[in-house]
Amino acid sequence: MEIKRILFPTDFMEGTVQAVPYAVDLAKKYGARLFIIHVIHEVTRATGLYVPHITIDELYKTMEAEAEKEITRVYLEELRGFDDVEYRVLKGIPYEEIIGFARDNAMDMIVMGTHGRKGLDRLFFGSTAEKVVKGAPCPVLTVRAKEFSE
Repeated sequence: MEIKRILFPTDFMEGTVQAVPYAVDLAKKYGARLFIIHVIHEVTRATGLYVPHITIDELYKTMEAEAEKEITRVYLEELRGFDDVEYRVLKGIPYEEIIGFARDNAMDMIVMGTHGRKGLDRLFFGSTAEKVVKGAPCPVLTVRAKEFSE
């Protein structure tokens, strides 16, 4: 088994913060390149609502800039001493973008956190991790958030 490209999608929530050590450790052990991506949820595609284009474009620009800063800030300590990493900020439906990125960039593995949503929260937001596991072109390691693992 050869693992040279690992994808780590993040939404900066508790589950992904707990999953990043797994992604970094696997990348180090296999000598793999780590790709950290954040997907800005494209509201108009998700809801079908009309949002004035100029307003939404400005919002996405701001969100993208903030996401880029957040990626380096949140994972700085975990990535200390590991340089084989690439950051990307994408826009779209998270599970679609994650699966597409993995496929288009020949990822060997995806490591991602889960939130363990239940009830209405799960109904409205679904399970990105579940959809990625079902549609991914490669193995997926999921790390469950501590608050839901007990």
